[in-house]
Amino acid sequence: MPHDFVPLAEHIADALLEADPRLAAAAGDHRFDDRLPDFSASAVADDVEMLRDASAALSQIDADTLDVQESVDHAVLLARVERMLFERTEVREHEWNPLAYNPGALLHGLIARPFAPADERLVSLAARLSAVPDALATAREVLRDSPRVHVETAIGQFAGTARLVRDELGELLKEAPGLTEVVRPLQERAAAELDAFSEWLRDRLDTAERDPRLGRRLWEARLWHTLDTELSAATVLARAEANVARVGAELRAAAAELTGGPETDDTVREAFARLAADVPDNDTIVELAKVSLDEATEFVRAHDLVSLADDPLVIMEMPEFARGVAVAYCDPPGMLEPADLPTFFCISPTPSDWSAARVESFYREYNAHMLRDLTVHEAIPGHFLQLAHARRYRGRTRARAIGWSGPFVEGWAVYAEELMAAHGFGGLPVRLQQLKMQLRMTINAVIDQRIHCDGMPEEEAMSLMMDAGFQEEGEAAGKWRRALLSSTQLSTYFVGYTEVSEVAHARPADVAQRDWHDRMLAHGSPPPRHLHTLLGL
Repeated sequence: MPHDFVPLAEHIADALLEADPRLAAAAGDHRFDDRLPDFSASAVADDVEMLRDASAALSQIDADTLDVQESVDHAVLLARVERMLFERTEVREHEWNPLAYNPGALLHGLIARPFAPADERLVSLAARLSAVPDALATAREVLRDSPRVHVETAIGQFAGTARLVRDELGELLKEAPGLTEVVRPLQERAAAELDAFSEWLRDRLDTAERDPRLGRRLWEARLWHTLDTELSAATVLARAEANVARVGAELRAAAAELTGGPETDDTVREAFARLAADVPDNDTIVELAKVSLDEATEFVRAHDLVSLADDPLVIMEMPEFARGVAVAYCDPPGMLEPADLPTFFCISPTPSDWSAARVESFYREYNAHMLRDLTVHEAIPGHFLQLAHARRYRGRTRARAIGWSGPFVEGWAVYAEELMAAHGFGGLPVRLQQLKMQLRMTINAVIDQRIHCDGMPEEEAMSLMMDAGFQEEGEAAGKWRRALLSSTQLSTYFVGYTEVSEVAHARPADVAQRDWHDRMLAHGSPPPRHLHTLLGL
């Protein structure tokens, strides 16, 4: 019966949040702030049983009897359950990926976000610190045959988490000094255990021989769960390769306009060389991002593109425990978060051990014009603004709070880049960088599939990124590494962009652009295919 869905959905939401502290933290539910993920065999078996029961119960609901909002909630929740079940039973990443055991983000959230008084957060932090030894003991028992690239990255990230534990509790303890005697011993033991685990990983580098590629069967199945789209893997690849050709032609034309030269690849390289003369450095990149944010905000307001939000946003250096995968990310409070908390726009400066040549290459790629485009993607009107709108959605269930869609989130951000450039933000220099970023995200989808399914070698991937994509060698090398570290996530940008852009261009003639964008953002972050239903298309 229709009236049975809401209580069932809420019961299942509670079970999912309790089973996964990372999901609860991302959603803004603090009931499980005292826990770390448990990947022991018994805990995983319990999760699998719960997920199978949830899938069976949801499958018994007749979605045709639900109203539009609840039918979307039903589809979103069932997809989340089935994806978690697939990850636990098929991918089983907890058995080979040491990054799954890094507690850094869960610890950092309690330190950095003042959602509750310091003493309350410290009590939860103490519980998580006390759980670190057992969590890492489980990792030693469960992890088998890891890929070398995952082990190398984990060594650096666990070292960053150890420094986080040692160095960043002091200010919080000053606010609740009565808990110092409780927290300090747990802090010291957790830091020591994290150091020891890094050494344990280091000892296994020479035997870390697992191929990080998933293979076609597993990758295509994971793609289906990740994208929640009707597009096949073959269709995604064909569309991506066609888009590389289309955007490449647009880029050559824009470069010719900038330089006055012919529409060739050499002209594109000359154009980017000119733009790379205007670069930040490690001391100025964060401040330049703040200036870019002010510029983008005023531009959106002046051109009436989408409604702005006055939610707090903090631009900061990326914490060390999170480095090694992406150059920047947006870390928002969850949709269930009751407190008025900031979103973090984190940018990673170059590591201290990089050579001068590698640093120079990095800032040629992330020059001042690229940073403006990156700020659009990560902040306004991209991730920060979209997620601020999403937090204002209130449904009868928490399905969309825990079942947000990566393709929608990333697709909107890429569409936002195109939207801003089309309206003239930053002029032709930013337009060139936006086209380069669109080439990059399209090539991401190509290499994601080609690497994991077809065994694309590093030289071929690097050539595609550097030649067709005009990327710096350092950027391409980092993306090769990211493609090995992850799978299917790199495809969310292109697929999400194509689907979000399709909805944006379906705007009725009598609806203003800002109103249509607001309507697109008014439903949380559902898979883009559901926007057609929610918007009555």
